[in-house]
Amino acid sequence: MKQWAAAAAFAVSLAGAGCGYHTAGHAVVLPQNVHTIAIPGFVSQSQTFRVEQVLTDAVVREFNTRTQFHVIHEARTDADAVLKGTVLSATATPLAYDSKTGRAASVLVTVSMQVTMTDRDGKVLFQNPSYLFHEQYELSRELSTFFEEDSSAVDRLSRDFARTLVANILEGY
Repeated sequence: MKQWAAAAAFAVSLAGAGCGYHTAGHAVVLPQNVHTIAIPGFVSQSQTFRVEQVLTDAVVREFNTRTQFHVIHEARTDADAVLKGTVLSATATPLAYDSKTGRAASVLVTVSMQVTMTDRDGKVLFQNPSYLFHEQYELSRELSTFFEEDSSAVDRLSRDFARTLVANILEGY
């Protein structure tokens, strides 16, 4: 009986080995000729200070960390692909208020982005016109210990965005 179970398990593993199935995170959909990616500074249509710089830096860092692509942090004509992003909006909205002071107690930062990657000939390799990311942060109740948390929230949001964007580009989702 044990021999039959072992034989069945072996047959199933052989059948699974040839079916083309792969684990998530290993499919690269970019063409094989893409080795260098130019990522110029993202453009911002929002009034939020430096949000486009923080997002651009996070994406460059994520590509350098996760991939073997040569990443250029500027627009260059010799790159195999160019990744452009636009911050469509960046807002901070109070979520909760302190009942004693009437001040906001927590805030939700929301950033809307569009991203396009093209090859040298202008062919679109990847595009998402509607990324939407949120990050919440709490405001200190004590003015003596007040710490501006909004830039930390934007940093966290930018890292989440960069991880998602690079995964989407590499995994074709």
